Amino acid sequence: MKSNQKKLIKPLFILAVLLLSFSSYAQENDKPVDSTVTENLDEVLVKAVRVSADAPITHSNMTKEQLEKRNLGQDIPTLLNYLPSVVTTSDAGAGIGYSGIRVRGTDATRVNVTINGIPYNDPESQGTFWVNLGDFASSTESLQLQRGVGTSTNGSGAFGASLNLLTDKVSDIASAEIANSFGSFNTRKHTVKMSTGLINDHFEVSGRFSKIDSDGYVDRAFTDLKSYFLQGVYKDDNTLIKALTFGNQERTYQAWYGLTADELEEDRRQNPYTYDNEIDAYWQDHYQLHWNQRFDNNWSTNLGLNYTKGKGYFEQYQAETTDIGLYNGIVVATDTNDDGDPVTDLIRRRWLDNDFYVVNANVTFKNNAVEVISGMSFNTYSGDHFGEVIWARAFAPDAEIRDRYYEGDAKKIDYSVFSKVTFKFAQKFTGFVDLQERFVHYKTDGINSDGAPFVTDANFSFFNPKVGLTYKHCDFNSFYTSFAVANREPNRDDFEAGVTENETLYDLELGWRYNSKKLQVNTNMYYMFYRNQLVLTGELDDVGSAIRATSGKSYRLGLEVDANILFNNWFSMNSNVTLSQNKNKDFTMSIDGELVNLGETNISLSPNIVVGNALNFSPIDHLQLSLLSKYVGEQYMGNTDNDDSKLVDYFVNDLSVTYEIIPKKIFRSIIISGLANNIFNREYVSNGYFGSYDYTDLSSPTGTTTGYYAGYYPQATANFLVGVNLKF
Repeated sequence: MKSNQKKLIKPLFILAVLLLSFSSYAQENDKPVDSTVTENLDEVLVKAVRVSADAPITHSNMTKEQLEKRNLGQDIPTLLNYLPSVVTTSDAGAGIGYSGIRVRGTDATRVNVTINGIPYNDPESQGTFWVNLGDFASSTESLQLQRGVGTSTNGSGAFGASLNLLTDKVSDIASAEIANSFGSFNTRKHTVKMSTGLINDHFEVSGRFSKIDSDGYVDRAFTDLKSYFLQGVYKDDNTLIKALTFGNQERTYQAWYGLTADELEEDRRQNPYTYDNEIDAYWQDHYQLHWNQRFDNNWSTNLGLNYTKGKGYFEQYQAETTDIGLYNGIVVATDTNDDGDPVTDLIRRRWLDNDFYVVNANVTFKNNAVEVISGMSFNTYSGDHFGEVIWARAFAPDAEIRDRYYEGDAKKIDYSVFSKVTFKFAQKFTGFVDLQERFVHYKTDGINSDGAPFVTDANFSFFNPKVGLTYKHCDFNSFYTSFAVANREPNRDDFEAGVTENETLYDLELGWRYNSKKLQVNTNMYYMFYRNQLVLTGELDDVGSAIRATSGKSYRLGLEVDANILFNNWFSMNSNVTLSQNKNKDFTMSIDGELVNLGETNISLSPNIVVGNALNFSPIDHLQLSLLSKYVGEQYMGNTDNDDSKLVDYFVNDLSVTYEIIPKKIFRSIIISGLANNIFNREYVSNGYFGSYDYTDLSSPTGTTTGYYAGYYPQATANFLVGVNLKF
């Protein structure tokens, strides 16, 4: 670790020099700050990972009011479906349970997610499991989705997008809410919220408890979520201290492997799993403490602490498995297959027990000429991986309850320092510099689930610079450009597959913003060039996770346009379109026993066109109707441009209705909501997988022929959700 400490000197020096030089520059060029304008201390929680409206970073924001209109139990990815360049999917088909999000074609392991600035991505897999955040939209104040590398953030580096969530702000008045919703596939959501309001102008306690159930569109793909959110606050004019805890207990029936083409044609709602307890069960609890301090109109600090505890398993029935060698004498097979290999039927559980600690600290200096945010983030993770055979048809003379057939542990340390400077150097020009140094140490020991030794001891050091420029032509028009470099370490599955090199991304963005009272337009062109990008191969491992492989050089080139148009007081439109090319430059794979260079191919699961649109009508006060439309162009599930790997394009429409009643007594507000999904009853597939295998073929010149297989995740046809929210 001494070498890492030496490497830390450079970024700390950069950080100090930038802070001192720009604060000196600012003192000379400063104008008095308007004392009537004070920054919301709640928003300081995410200031270090968010950007302002005019920053040279491509982004979209959503407020609590926008989330509430469609918050009837579906997961956060589904609520973000109509943002630019976003494609979402759901294993169970109805947007509840195991859901996923891709941005600009990049998968969830590349979307950095933070909650109040605290990293949420799983440190090992780098993925985000939204199933562990049941009804979290009900406790979200706002969120920002940054596309591309974005600004420096905490935790695993953003490699295509970053999403940061801010939880509920302090409420000045006492309140309570009871929200219930019901819908197709026996979907039910029950939420209770409360707040004491500010007691003695300084203290507030608030909380939420939720229960979500759904049978799923796919047969027996049920979801059972229990979640909570509790928060205690101390606040005065310059201090905000928040202590909060939130957690979730989930139990879902597996639908990880989708359907074959024949099964999809036969019955798109069927589930090939037959074992009655083929489930995933996981518990996760988060504890956060935040202290924001404003010293004067120029200086403020933020300290964030976090502890996350997660534990759970998935249970699987394995018929005639040949994995007897994995079980270290726990079971003894009494049957053999045609090849003479020992086989048995068994039920296994694979467990994960982990702990995650985070410390974030930053300081902000701000005046009319410059803003400097400098800070650090440190997190450490430990995870135990182990498996149990809870039943086997074979004879097991030495088995004991809770015997483990494999066991391994992992530890990861991730720390970074950064400094971000926004400064005005001419009347119409604003510069942006963001420098981050990040260090990662990942170590594993023991046996993996395949029964093989898994020993890793890897260190990474990344320098991630970002620069940008904004030119404000007038009050309506502004132009921006930015260039950013990002680096990212392999995840656990990559290391198991023998990948040890990091990925590097160079991201160039060029944009134009037009902002008037009735029309807002954001136009952006991007070029993302990768070295050693770990693209999804299209295949899945034995737990349903996507397998990745290094593709060498690759790129994403695209145009994004989103517009908000206010035609009059009762009719508006929100539209966005993304046109892109997503290519591997020299993709190579084994076909029929020979290594073949396929040249330039399409990157898997990266459609060339994504369109979202919302037509909003408010014919009378307190009533809003929205017709929501989404088009996703065809995409390949693999990287070989094989026609059998194509997912056909789809166009779906939803109808949202919200009506608010303002009673004179008892209730402060009654909100009635309705959501009709896929109103034209389209049968579509939003996600899938594609793989290859070699088999012996004596008629082939090489004696080997390559075969292919594919799987599909059907999404729900026409369905509905309705809800009533009583606010006291």
